[in-house]
Amino acid sequence: MKIFLDGAFVNKDDAKISVFDHGLLYGDGIFEGIRVYRKCIYRLEEHLERLWYSAKDILLNIPMTPEEMSEAICESCRVNGITDGYIRLLVTRGKGDLGLSPASCPRASVIIIADTIRLYPEEHYNVGLSIVTVPTRRSGPAALNPAIKSLNYLNNILAKMEAAQHGALEAIMLNDQGYVAECTGDNIFIIHKGKLYTPDVSNGALRGITRSAVIELAEKADIPVKECNLTRHEIWNADECFLTGTAAELIPVVKLDGRVIGTGKPGPLTQKLHAAFHEEVSTRGQML
Repeated sequence: MKIFLDGAFVNKDDAKISVFDHGLLYGDGIFEGIRVYRKCIYRLEEHLERLWYSAKDILLNIPMTPEEMSEAICESCRVNGITDGYIRLLVTRGKGDLGLSPASCPRASVIIIADTIRLYPEEHYNVGLSIVTVPTRRSGPAALNPAIKSLNYLNNILAKMEAAQHGALEAIMLNDQGYVAECTGDNIFIIHKGKLYTPDVSNGALRGITRSAVIELAEKADIPVKECNLTRHEIWNADECFLTGTAAELIPVVKLDGRVIGTGKPGPLTQKLHAAFHEEVSTRGQML
């Protein structure tokens, strides 16, 4: 495997960063996870736009243009023979000193990894997930805006560990007001009486690329969509529930906190949106 590291492709075992990189020392950096479907890099333009927005928020100067980044991502896939897979794109603050200030970091570092991923076992896409709510709360927008895809994921990692302690593969995180924000790595949707609901981003949810895609697909299918405040009560009593994310794609949820959701099986609108999503993925994006 070849890794793109600051303008050059190096062997996986030779892909190294400095121990003084502020991405390592402080989680000071940003990232994107991007999927490739049948030689199509899905919604690459939207991913790069979000990356540049995150960079602007934290005053990080990306040492490439979006066009140069796009070509480097495509070349990473070509070099590694990836036609269906996953891309992890990282921009760290770069090498500096042991102080917090980014002023000691003269140049950001860009890393592109083109590989494959499987977030959940295949059977769960057919039978659905059983998830839990965990004590760890989602960081509030006043502390760290969820629109920033920061390298510091400790908040989510703690929640993921709590899910595992309860035998679940994924968990819902609430915000400080008790509303549902998102899961540890995915956005969440419910369907109730033919309408689609998802937490508003003001509740601490990331404006996910797959989340946006599903909202667009639902609107095309004349399924009403509402971004709003959601509590666990609404999820427990939903007709259907599913999660979305770049790595997860679209996966049904059939149980939350021991309560069966709907019929306890993936519902018809979930299946309809899942099929529509897979029809789109190889036609919406940058071709290799």
